[in-house]
Amino acid sequence: MSAPEMLAGRAAPLGASFDGDGVNFAVFSEHAEAIHLCLFDEHGTETARLAMPERDGDIWYGRVPGL
Repeated sequence: MSAPEMLAGRAAPLGASFDGDGVNFAVFSEHAEAIHLCLFDEHGTETARLAMPERDGDIWYGRVPGL
């Protein structure tokens, strides 16, 4: 299985939101210089680490299609 790709998403709503074809992630951080989304399999092994590609003020966000 290839690593998932993080694409531009939406800044709202905060948290993880399933849209029927993928998941949008939006996270607030007043001081972060970067945020990474870490994905894990059912055994607790990290399978991917994806940088949030977009920022709007203090909200970092991205979307993983097919997740």
